[in-house]
Amino acid sequence: METAPRPGRDVPLKKDKLQAKRKKTRRYWEEETAHTAAGASPGPPRKKKRNGEHRLQKPKNTPISKKSRISKKPQVPKKPQERKKPEPQRSLSGAQDPFPGPAPVPVEVARKFCRIDKSKKLTRLKSKTRSKLEVAEAEEEETSVKAARSQLLLAEEPGFLEGEDGEDTAKIRQADIVEAVDIASAAKHFDLNLRQFGPYRLNYSRTGRHMAFGGRRGHVATLDWVTKKLMCEINVMEAVQDIRFLHSETLLAVAQNRWLHIYDNQGIELHCIRRCDRVTRLEFLPFHFLLATASETGFLTYLDVSVGKIVAALNARAGRLSVMAQNPYNAVIHLGHGNGTVSLWSPAVKEPLAKILCHRGGVRAVAVDSTGTYMATSGLDHQLKIFDLRGTFQPLSARTLPQGAGHLAFSQRGLLAAGMGDVVNIWAGQGKASPPSLEKSYLTHRLSGHVHGLQFCPFEDVLGVGHSGGITSMLVPGAAEPNFDGLESNPYRSRKQRQEWEVKALLDKVSCSLTFLLICLDPRALAAVDVITLEQEKKERIERLGYDPEAKAAFQPKPKQKGRSSTASLVKRKRKVMDKEHRVIASLKNTSNNEKSANNSVRSYI
Repeated sequence: METAPRPGRDVPLKKDKLQAKRKKTRRYWEEETAHTAAGASPGPPRKKKRNGEHRLQKPKNTPISKKSRISKKPQVPKKPQERKKPEPQRSLSGAQDPFPGPAPVPVEVARKFCRIDKSKKLTRLKSKTRSKLEVAEAEEEETSVKAARSQLLLAEEPGFLEGEDGEDTAKIRQADIVEAVDIASAAKHFDLNLRQFGPYRLNYSRTGRHMAFGGRRGHVATLDWVTKKLMCEINVMEAVQDIRFLHSETLLAVAQNRWLHIYDNQGIELHCIRRCDRVTRLEFLPFHFLLATASETGFLTYLDVSVGKIVAALNARAGRLSVMAQNPYNAVIHLGHGNGTVSLWSPAVKEPLAKILCHRGGVRAVAVDSTGTYMATSGLDHQLKIFDLRGTFQPLSARTLPQGAGHLAFSQRGLLAAGMGDVVNIWAGQGKASPPSLEKSYLTHRLSGHVHGLQFCPFEDVLGVGHSGGITSMLVPGAAEPNFDGLESNPYRSRKQRQEWEVKALLDKVSCSLTFLLICLDPRALAAVDVITLEQEKKERIERLGYDPEAKAAFQPKPKQKGRSSTASLVKRKRKVMDKEHRVIASLKNTSNNEKSANNSVRSYI
């Protein structure tokens, strides 16, 4: 009699379960343990599962014994598990990477890009505010590391000029420099003979690719000075006092004898601003889209070119204004006056932010370096002075010139150029953050006419000089920054890129009311709290209402039952709360005093 087969024993297994597991395919770059080299000892054999072996399945209705909560075995403290080191990555060829992970960044380089001072610790912060600050610090640290890592891509280095065996570099002529440099750099030195319409004023665009110049007899032209391609050339039939590019090379502001005119890159007149009459000098603030004009009537006018409106007109009360410069760091306008003073102006204030007595005679020229730290001035007393603008406004160095400098200009790396008659002198310093040394000239060049305008070309070691004989482009090694930001000032951008940049710049521009507040002597003070004004407003509010609405109400203990609300217990509870508040205030004072003493000790040590 045949019996039914028992479940799990004699029943034939399914075909897919009986098949042996196939060996996983290996790539040629992975380790192959099966194929060993000739003569090498093979590794230990792998244990293969038999086809008949199967896991025993528990029946469904079998009772499961519950484990007791109290373990009978003595508990042994578990050892902390050590983290396994990540295996080195392998390349396609099978070789290991000797330097796994991202490249390390030096701490000094990353600290240069860090903008948060972690030494200042804020106390008494809420948990939510503290968490936000921690996230912001982490993002700032990551950003500084990325910026330090991307600095390796800035391969260009600034040039320099060095004489042989103690040779004075001031005696090196432009012809010698042109012979020594490559062909592309030598093509940047040229002379435009335009004696018929001189003297000339010139201006470079922010990218350093285009140049505009205007003559006293009405000649106005713009060109791509690198390729020598002429963009437009017109004659306005009127004297040109000054010329400036606006936010891009497509718009041009020309201060003519009577009014201010705006032209495009084809020479077509777009606007005639009659409220800006008899303008002598022009300055454009690129981040605020403001065109500042100084006139013979003594008015300083700010024109918002994004909306076409005059946002401020300030009376300097100092007569004719013919000397003007801007501070690239904080967008403050510097005006030179005939009484030897230099006044600093912002469109938010009707009075000057500061007045500096610089010379015994009238001021002839003013220039501010790119960091906003130093200001150079020259006057009728034949003095050339350099002032510190970091709050002290004191002269750092001075030099008496045989002939007073009528025009001054700073380069991106701190070189100072001065035009004296038909001679251009250039002084160099120790670096970008140091003032130029006036003891010894770096370069000297004599022109064919008297100088009427100076400007260094951005991102090029070139100095453009406008004089009575035309335009001269000088080679000045080490004058400009060798690397540029392609998203901000790209000399090689296309038309589409320029249009996209204009839209982004207009979207990033703040409103006029906030623009006025952003232009001040110290832009870092915008993030600080004006404690004096806050306290004054608080006092006025208390006087107006008769009480302090922000005052903390006195502690009143809640009544309790079972005889715990007696007078003695209430007094004790009030005194306990007062003592706790006093302890908190005392601890805050101690921490602040400790920080001050630590800072003083560090300063004394330094």
